[in-house]
Amino acid sequence: MLALLDAYAADPMGAGEALSAGVRARLIPALRRVPGHLVLLAFDGRQAVGLAVCFQGFSTFRARCLLNVHDLAVRPGYRRRGVATALLTEVEAEGRRRDCCKLTLEVRDDNPAAEALYRKLGFGPGSAAGRPAQYRFLEKRIGH
Repeated sequence: MLALLDAYAADPMGAGEALSAGVRARLIPALRRVPGHLVLLAFDGRQAVGLAVCFQGFSTFRARCLLNVHDLAVRPGYRRRGVATALLTEVEAEGRRRDCCKLTLEVRDDNPAAEALYRKLGFGPGSAAGRPAQYRFLEKRIGH
């Protein structure tokens, strides 16, 4: 898991830089303390080639849980071979088992390949009052 996340972080579609030693040391123990987390790995033999890290949230408008896909990463040599589709299919199955009302994720504007995959799998704009509503993920960093 750490190797996949580190490769994803270093990728231009990730953060563009590898995980720091401190993050690598804290990640697994910290993740284990997060209630409702879901980590899925895809393997080719013994090698992990894909990863989905998800967190359970809550929809106040539907009074039900949701599952957010926080990280979806596939090793470059395995992209466009169905790994991400298989991971997202299992995320959806787990969301149904948890009785979630929806799956959520964010995609960068400059990653049309990922957006095309997500749309193919049924992801699209949210809705408000029965009309499509596009949401944009924003952030404010407040610490290291």
